[in-house]
Parts: sequence; C-alpha cells; structure tokens
Amino acid sequence: MAFAKILKNKAFFKRYQVKKRRRREGKTDFQARRRMIRQDKYKYNNKKYRLIVRFTNQKVTCQIAYATIRGDMVVAHATSKELEKYGVKAGFKNYAASYCTGLLCARRCLKNFGLDEKFEGKKEIDGDEYHVEDEDMEQRPFKCILDVGIRNTTVGARMWGALKGAVDGGLHIPHTQKNFPGYKAPEDKSGEAEFEAEVHKDRIFGAHVKEYMESLQEEDPTKYEAHFAKFIAADIDGEGLEEMYSSAHAAIRENPEHEPAEKKDITHTRTGNKVAASDGTDHVCSAKLSLKQRQQKVQAKIRRRRQK
Repeated sequence: MAFAKILKNKAFFKRYQVKKRRRREGKTDFQARRRMIRQDKYKYNNKKYRLIVRFTNQKVTCQIAYATIRGDMVVAHATSKELEKYGVKAGFKNYAASYCTGLLCARRCLKNFGLDEKFEGKKEIDGDEYHVEDEDMEQRPFKCILDVGIRNTTVGARMWGALKGAVDGGLHIPHTQKNFPGYKAPEDKSGEAEFEAEVHKDRIFGAHVKEYMESLQEEDPTKYEAHFAKFIAADIDGEGLEEMYSSAHAAIRENPEHEPAEKKDITHTRTGNKVAASDGTDHVCSAKLSLKQRQQKVQAKIRRRRQK
C-alpha cells in the first residue's frame, strides 16, 4: 500500500485564511468585481461608473455607482416599484418592467449631471441595436459598464432589458446584440448570425406576457385569476399592455425625477423589551444583556451541567 501525502497539515491550517463573508454567502464574485472597478493609475482617480442590475422576488433595481475605498457611491437609483406613478400598475419584474427601470435610471442619471438635453437617446423603440457614441456629438456620452452580479448571462435574460432601457435612455454602455431576444447564432463558422429586432420589440412591450395571459385565460381561468390577480385588480388586460408601456416610456422621459415618500410622524417609546409607537402599535425588541447578566447566564449553564 502506497503512502498518502497529508496535504492539510499543521502548516496548512496556520496559513489558512477565511474567505470574505459575501464570498462565503455566495453574494459577491470578488474576482469579477476587481476587474470591473480596477482603474489605471494614470487616470488619477477618475471615476469608473457601473450600471448595477439586481432582481428580487418582487422588483427590479438599477443603480449607477462608482467604487471608492469607503464603498460604492451611488449617483442614480431606480426601482420598478416607482413605475406605478408612470402608469405601470402590475408586473414589476418582467422584461418590459426591466426596460422601463433601466430607462428611468438612465434619464435620472443624465438629469443629475445636466446631460439630459444633450443626450436624449433613442425615442423610437424598435428593438434594434443602438449606440449613443455613434452619433455625431461634440461632448462624449456618459459611459458605464454593466454589473450583473452572480447571475448567468443567458440569451434573452431580463438583465438585458434593463441594459437596453439604459442604452436607449442615452447612456454609453459597451455591449453587443448577441444576448438580446431575437438573436440566432450561426450554425457553423462560415454562417452569418441573425437578429430579429421585431422579436426584441415585442418583448420590450410585453407581448410575451400578453400571449401567456390570453392562453391561460382560455385554458385555465382559475389559474389565470390567481397568477394575474394584480392585473385584474388594476383592470389591465393583454390588449392594453403595449399602450401601458408606451405611455410609461413617454412619462419617464418627461419627468424622471425621484419623489421621496412622505415621512410618517411616528415616535417610539421603549420600556425594557417593549416598544410602544405613537400610532398605537406595540413591538417586542430584545434588550442587550449587561456584563453581570451574561456572567450569571454562564454560571447557570455550568451549574446545570454539573447537576447532570
């Protein structure tokens, strides 16, 4: 029998370093992040902006930020929940909502820097490829790169909707059309790729949602009422989706500014573990133990162990 070499010996564990918390939790790809935020030294601390796109179970979030030693500094922020004031009452995490959120974030960012009139982007939405840097302008456009986090960059994913919305909004984001819906890769090396802009346009205006709504309404009305309950409550059907999104695009371009929510004048009074609010609600919040209480807790555990 051959001898097996012990790799994880004492020297290994003495030099072992625990990975960063967000790496252990699977939330951040630090190798990709380093490549995105690294800046050449001869650029003298010039800011390198990123369009950060994230998805939750309920909404889409888009941010434009740059990295510093203190952390990321956000210059513009938009969520799909804000689309309610622009006429989108339901469906806050599909491809069409992602496009609207990216468009809102781009217009809001350009307005913050005073560039919204110089870079209007693409107003006519046809789903075709568009780059703002191709236009003849004296000033260079606002440039940022796409940050998708740990999501897989598959063809037709919702993140590309947010990218397309930001690009049509007037931002310069390096990209190709290979990941947009409607792209077909060549079958062999000598072939040519195909891109159907009409397919991409239908996805931007929610045609895929319309088809699913109509098919589900015919085949399974009970499931339709459960899946599209918020659409039904807002009196939205498949025929009105395109008009809803087109009017939302126009409203976003007209006024992309953020309106902060009204502050609730609620005060809290804490007595021990109980917290009483001025609106009549009560909450229980555990109080921090003192040093003496912690010592007594340890002694009580020791006594219980000895009794056993």
